[in-house]
Amino acid sequence: MTAAIEVADVSKKFRLFRERPTSVKQRLLSARSRAEDFWALRNVSFDVLEGTSLGLIGQNGSGKTTLLKIVAGILRPTSGVVRQRGRMAALLELGAGFHPELTGRENVYLNASFLGLSRRETDRAYDAIVEFAGLEEFMDNQAKFYSSGMLVRLGFAVAVHVDPEVLLIDEVLAVGDEAFQAKCLERIRRFQREGRTIVLVTHALDTVRAICDRAVMLHQGRVHALGSPDDVVREMRYLLLGQVDEGFVPEEGTREAEIEAVDLVYPNGSTEGPLVRDDPFTIQVDVRTNEPVDDLDVDFEILDGATNHPVLDGRASRAGVTIGRFDGKRRVRFHVSSFPYTAGKYWITIGLSSRETGRLYHVQTQRYLLEVIEVPRVQERVDVPVTIEVEDL
Repeated sequence: MTAAIEVADVSKKFRLFRERPTSVKQRLLSARSRAEDFWALRNVSFDVLEGTSLGLIGQNGSGKTTLLKIVAGILRPTSGVVRQRGRMAALLELGAGFHPELTGRENVYLNASFLGLSRRETDRAYDAIVEFAGLEEFMDNQAKFYSSGMLVRLGFAVAVHVDPEVLLIDEVLAVGDEAFQAKCLERIRRFQREGRTIVLVTHALDTVRAICDRAVMLHQGRVHALGSPDDVVREMRYLLLGQVDEGFVPEEGTREAEIEAVDLVYPNGSTEGPLVRDDPFTIQVDVRTNEPVDDLDVDFEILDGATNHPVLDGRASRAGVTIGRFDGKRRVRFHVSSFPYTAGKYWITIGLSSRETGRLYHVQTQRYLLEVIEVPRVQERVDVPVTIEVEDL
């Protein structure tokens, strides 16, 4: 398969000035001492194959947007090279390419020309662009009166209607409302079905897992992890916890025993969620051995998706449960009597290890989603003791 984008050993340096000189004399005398080099990117290399979707993640300041601007041709790398094939459309930052004094209609033609469309081609696409953005009533208003959400909607609508072969999308989608985000994701999935190439920069790790084929994580301007979305997102969550693994390995464990399947079983016996807060549920783990195992231990940990902190864990050996020697398949169930934590998304890690030595056989880190919801409960009448006192006044 051919690479639609090749990023080869790309580095980008900026000059940071601690204090701006106010005269030519000051510039000549002090510019050297008051400026320093800042490397936003260092030796970044990866390919994006045609027809695939790549998620680009990392903390703020890791170099994601800088790299996307280099791929789009807006910035030039200090060293290295980027090669890309096919018509490219980029939605990089809020209001980019819009002139505040021009109307929405005029900005559509301006943006489309930036992306390589002729006026005749824009005429044909105009109605579809406006309909997708849902801004029919505002197209003759100046862009300076548009909200941030309106700018995003119009910018995305133009980008996806120029018939791009490669689509670059920065975090700006987070600005749109929920309904528009759903519409954008549906259009992205349609592009995927059509074999288009997509690079998505986002902090929404669940979105990367849901729609991307591969992911790259940048850390301090370097590629820290590259691989499947599950593996790279796992490493990103470790980083958010302050645990950076410089020797990132996508697959962990010696594999004498493997996790074959994991199901979350809810109170009604179904494996389909969500879970109502305070209700019980079961984590069901099917284990397969590749050679006889004498001392298998199984454990789980649940991480709060909002704070990236662990809230609950369990281990067979700690509970006094001995799994025993076996060769084949075995099922282990963790019965959680109640889950009292707030509504939201939680991620479950499952691990297999040696009870005696702690050697890791297999781990799936933050692989399974537990979604918790709040359901108003009808208050039942109960007998509550009431103490009565009487005193003279």
